[in-house]
Amino acid sequence: MNEDPSSTSATQAEKEEVDARSIYVGNVDYACTPEEVQQHFQSCGTVNRVTILTDKFGQPKGFAYVEFVEVDAVQNALLLNETELHGRQLKVSAKRTNIPGMKQYRGRRPNPYLGFRGRRPFMPGAPFPSYGYGRVPRFRRPMRYRPY
Repeated sequence: MNEDPSSTSATQAEKEEVDARSIYVGNVDYACTPEEVQQHFQSCGTVNRVTILTDKFGQPKGFAYVEFVEVDAVQNALLLNETELHGRQLKVSAKRTNIPGMKQYRGRRPNPYLGFRGRRPFMPGAPFPSYGYGRVPRFRRPMRYRPY
C-alpha cells in the first residue's frame, strides 16, 4: 500500500524528456484519426504515440500531440509545418513542457494610476475635476414638491 509517489506519476525530468521528443500539431481536421496523423509524420521518424485531444463530450479540439522515439525526429517534423492534411494547413511546433502553477494566480492588479475602480486622484490645476475617465456628472432637474 505504501508506494513511492514518483513511481505512480511521471517526474518533471521524465515529462521534459518525453516533451523533447514530442511535437504539437494545430489545426487538425475533426474527422482525422490518429492513424492518419501517424501516417503524415511517418517520414520524420518512428512515431511512438499520437494523442488527439478531445473536450468533455468526446469531440476533438482540433489539435494533437505526436510523440516520437527519437529526439531528432522533432526537427524533421518541424519541416512539415504548413503542410496539408484533410485539406487543412497544419501548424507544427515543438511541444512545450507544462510548468505546474503557471496559471495559478491571474487576479486583477490595480493600475498604479487608476487604483482598483478606475478613479483618478484629483490633481490641482487639472482642467476638470476627477469624475472618472471620460465621465461627466449628471445634472438633474430639481424635483417638484409633491405633498401627496
